[in-house]
Amino acid sequence: MIIDFNKVEEQVIPNFKGGEKEFNAKMNVDENNKIISGRLQPGASIGEHTHETNSEIIFFISGKGKVIYDGKEERVEAGLCHYCPQGHTHTLINDSDAELTFCAVIPEH
Repeated sequence: MIIDFNKVEEQVIPNFKGGEKEFNAKMNVDENNKIISGRLQPGASIGEHTHETNSEIIFFISGKGKVIYDGKEERVEAGLCHYCPQGHTHTLINDSDAELTFCAVIPEH
């Protein structure tokens, strides 16, 4: 199955999960997975949240930022992948002066 994010309408979600500014997302959602093409502008963030019933894998395409994972800071940039297993907590922050783009997969358990 091919998901063509060029044909998926982008959603602009303000203060996602209590974060700063806006999260721009193109999403493909079914009962088993969320597959997301996302963008965070400089200064934007996805608020801290715990993955109670799922996990999340984020592959960074461009830009730089940071993840706070279980209270510890991890620097992220293009080419890196962040994994947040079920039961763990994280937040994503674009603290750079360029857009941070990524793809995320959130499988339900």
